[in-house]
Parts: sequence; C-alpha cells; structure tokens
Amino acid sequence: MMALRLLLHLTFLGLGTTQPLAQQQGFSAPAFDWPSFSNLNSPQEVPDSIQIPNNGSKPLVVDVQVFVSNVFNVDILRYTVSSTLLLRLSWLDTRLALNSTGHQQNPVMLPWDVIWMPRLTVREALWVNWQDKNPQARVDRDGHIEFYLALTTETNCDFELFHFPRDQSDCHLSFFAFSSSVTELEFQVHVVNEILSVKREFVVQDLKTQIPSQQLVPCFQVTLRLQNTALKAILTLLVPGEALLLADLCGGLLPLHTERIAYKVTLLLSYLVFHSSLMQALPSSSSCNPLLVYYFTILLLLLFVSTTETVLLTGLLARGSLRAEDSPSPALNGEQHEHGKPGPNPEEAPGAGTGSRRHWAEAADHIFFQAYVVGVACSQFIFPVLWMWATCKSNPAPGAATPHGGRPRL
Repeated sequence: MMALRLLLHLTFLGLGTTQPLAQQQGFSAPAFDWPSFSNLNSPQEVPDSIQIPNNGSKPLVVDVQVFVSNVFNVDILRYTVSSTLLLRLSWLDTRLALNSTGHQQNPVMLPWDVIWMPRLTVREALWVNWQDKNPQARVDRDGHIEFYLALTTETNCDFELFHFPRDQSDCHLSFFAFSSSVTELEFQVHVVNEILSVKREFVVQDLKTQIPSQQLVPCFQVTLRLQNTALKAILTLLVPGEALLLADLCGGLLPLHTERIAYKVTLLLSYLVFHSSLMQALPSSSSCNPLLVYYFTILLLLLFVSTTETVLLTGLLARGSLRAEDSPSPALNGEQHEHGKPGPNPEEAPGAGTGSRRHWAEAADHIFFQAYVVGVACSQFIFPVLWMWATCKSNPAPGAATPHGGRPRL
C-alpha cells in the first residue's frame, strides 16, 4: 500500500517513470496519463482528469449524504443559525479505473485538487469553515470515488416568530455547484440526523432534503425545522410580566388616603424598565412581529391607566381637603359665636363637603377597580385565544413579489 501511494505521488509530480514498479506490484497504471499541474495558464490547459466525467447523454449522478451533527448558536436577533455538517459525496469516474492483473488492490487516496469533484457553495452562508483544508478522495479500482467534507457554517434563517416563544421555523441550506450545468451534473441527496444532545434552547424537530426545480445550475437543499423549547422565555419574560400585573391588582385594594400613589408609580417605573429590556430582547420584523410585543404593550397601557386613575382621585381628594381647611364657612362661624358655641366640629359643616367628596372618590375608585379587574381578565383570556388561532402571513420578499426584484428605474 505504501509503495502504491509513493507510485501515484511520484507520477503526479512528474519525477520519473514508475511503470516497472507498478508491474512489480501487480497492476497497470491508470487508463489515462497523469499530467503535470505546474503550468495551467488558460482553460485550454486544464487536464482531462479534472474535467467533469462524461456520462454520455445523461448527467453525471453524484450521491450526497448530509450528516447533521450539531445545530448551535441560534440567534433570533440577527436571524442566523450555526450548524456543523458532514457531506459524503460519491460518484463514478471511469477514467480512474485500474486494470488489475494480480490480486485485489486496496482503494487509494488521491488529493482533492488533482481529480474532478463538485465545488459546492452554500447560498445562505455568512461564513463557512472547512475543517479539513486538504481533504483526500478515496478511489477504488472500479473508479468509484468517495469524498468527505466536514464544515461549520453560519447561515441566514427567516425565523417565523409570530408565536414566539413557541415558534417553529424552517431554515434552509442550499448547496450550488456553479462550475457545472444541469445537463452535466445531477444530485441525489439523503440526510441523516446525528444530533445526540438536546440541551439547547432550540431543538431540531425534522430534517428533509429537496432538489429545487427550475435552476440553471445543479443544487440541493437541506431544510432544518427548529422548535423553540420556550422555557427560558417563559421564565424571563412571561413570569415577571404577570407578576407585575398581579401586584398592580393587589395595589388597587389599598385605600386612596394611604401611599397607594407611590406604590403605583413604583410599579409603573419598574414595568417601563422591564418593557425596554424586553423590546431589546425580541427581534424586529417588517411583518409578523411576535404576539408578545403587542401583549406586553397592552399590559403597559393597563398599568398606565391604573396609575393615572390613582393619581387623579388622590389629587382631587388632596385639593378638596386643602380648600376645606383654607376656606371655613363664615356664616357658620357667626352663628356659632351668637349661640356661644366653641367652634366648628371637624365631623360637621366644613368637613361635611370633604366627607361627601371622599365618599364620591371611593365609590368611583371601587367602580374603576371592578372594571379594571374585568379588563385584565379579558386581556388574559383573549391573548391565549389569539395565540391558538391567530395566524400571520409574512409579506413576500422583493425578489419573489416581482420578477427580478422589480423594474429598473432609469
């Protein structure tokens, strides 16, 4: 085996003839002459060995197996997902067949840059890291080639976040062979899920492959269906929001003449801070924004209305008390002096207006609290209904809405 590999490398480099050594090993040289690759200055000088094999009137069939071993770093803010893949490509190149006259020969390993193979490009990739910089192809005596490519890539993914954090999205990885045409090359694709760890926020629910139709160059597409586990979002978003809303309802039970206004204002300021951080944690979209954005905005409006009601009623009571203290009734004071009475009773005369105003404010506050509880309950009921039944269809992309992205403007 070592002598065979030495034979092939010496032949590639053009360092001498190795036919006698090949005869000693019991096999003849390949059916074609290995050229020298040192001076390739024009397309006419490309050797036949690195041109696509001729399969007659039919395109060359390349069998592709995609092994998905890991999906990590799902970033919904940047609409990206990172994954680790292993591609196994196999095809037949009869030019590499060996005529054996002796015992069965073992497969040989050839450098990837001296034989033809499909050069693949990932359309959605932001970056691709090929783990093996100098891969080798395994060639058997019949000319069957087996080639492995291991890569880590970060790709764009159009997440459907309308039902976040219980969202489910399909992320595509489209592999194109731009150096060939559909009449020369054809892919047959299979996908294998080798993901063993489920300790992720997003899990892969399904994998599938397809060959896109009406393409000018050979291509195949791998689709990953990602499901959000929602546990992190529930603990960090829904639970604090519901806790603040419950605290606001409990604050409505406090009497008006206590420090309820300070309590309400503190809750409102706390929720404003929470709402600001929430908007930064959720992605923005041109269409179909997450339902949680509207839900937490409604909660903010409810807290604002509740705090405003408390401020208004407390302000009216405080202003009425000040007027009663600063403007006692002169007629009542004169009558009290004529009959020799010591002075006004705090629970009578001037205090009567304040007492009636307080009764009116407490009655209005009680009615508002009941209406507020009903409004909160309705919002908590309507939101799950919308969550279960509401759908949102994203706006078509510019390239899909009009041919070629629209008419050019002159």
